[in-house]
Amino acid sequence: MVASKTNRRPKRGKTARGQQKAGRRAAQVPTSLAGRTRSLSAGQCFQALVDLQDRLLSPGGCPWDREQTHDSLRTYLVEETHEVLDALASRDFAKFCDELGDLLLQIVFHAELARREGKFDVRDVVERIHTKMVRRHPHVFGEVRAKTAGDVLKNWEQLKAAERASGKSELDHPARGDSILDGVPKTLPALLEAYQLTRRAANIGFDWDDVQGILEKLKEETSELREHLGPTQDEASRRRTEEEVGDLLFVTVNLARFLRVDPEIALKSANRKFAARFREMEQEKARRGGRLAEASREEMEELWERSKRTA
Repeated sequence: MVASKTNRRPKRGKTARGQQKAGRRAAQVPTSLAGRTRSLSAGQCFQALVDLQDRLLSPGGCPWDREQTHDSLRTYLVEETHEVLDALASRDFAKFCDELGDLLLQIVFHAELARREGKFDVRDVVERIHTKMVRRHPHVFGEVRAKTAGDVLKNWEQLKAAERASGKSELDHPARGDSILDGVPKTLPALLEAYQLTRRAANIGFDWDDVQGILEKLKEETSELREHLGPTQDEASRRRTEEEVGDLLFVTVNLARFLRVDPEIALKSANRKFAARFREMEQEKARRGGRLAEASREEMEELWERSKRTA
């Protein structure tokens, strides 16, 4: 459980005895696990990482680490998450392993900072997710029946809604209301937010019967957008156009979700494909003795078609 204000764990190093203990622990921190991981349990390896970060944050540790705060580490948490996704996309599993380690370090780093503030420690982090996973899998650890993955997801959303209503969820605030959509962070990028909103709604049965219905909706939204396009637009027209483009994007995300395609990953792949083809256009134009910016529209189209065959 998270340490209460009246029962916080003592901060390390505040007393001479605490400093002595910290010193002994620092001396015991292994500087390398290479070649030893097969003889150690996962728990021992994890504890070695926790002890290592504790050593870096202790007096005589790393000056940079000791200056960090939860806020200063936010950028690194985001960066490491994206690097994990890039490594996964590359199918370089050695790199994937490395990047997962970097992400794990961020979790340990935050937990260690919180421990020193008397808020919680890494044991609380593990205990909470362990308890939550047991609670949200009653079809495995309880009497609830779930024959399909769809049944599991429907139960999952209902359990989360019940947690929010009772104030038991660690992620959501019950004051936000008892909605299946509660807990979708408003700070998410719009693409991911749309995906999460439609996924949660679909998990309790609010979904299209088949993909043709979504395709027809996509056609409908495209037609509505066309109706509002013109040679000139005033401010009201621009706002309406923005709304129609938003509707079109929302349906596109819903289409991806229905087809079990993550729209963020799909768009990332399309971005990489476009970038590779565009760079090939630039390189081919350079081989012809010029810059792409100097090419005519017709030559650009020819270079683009060529890049689709070669890039």
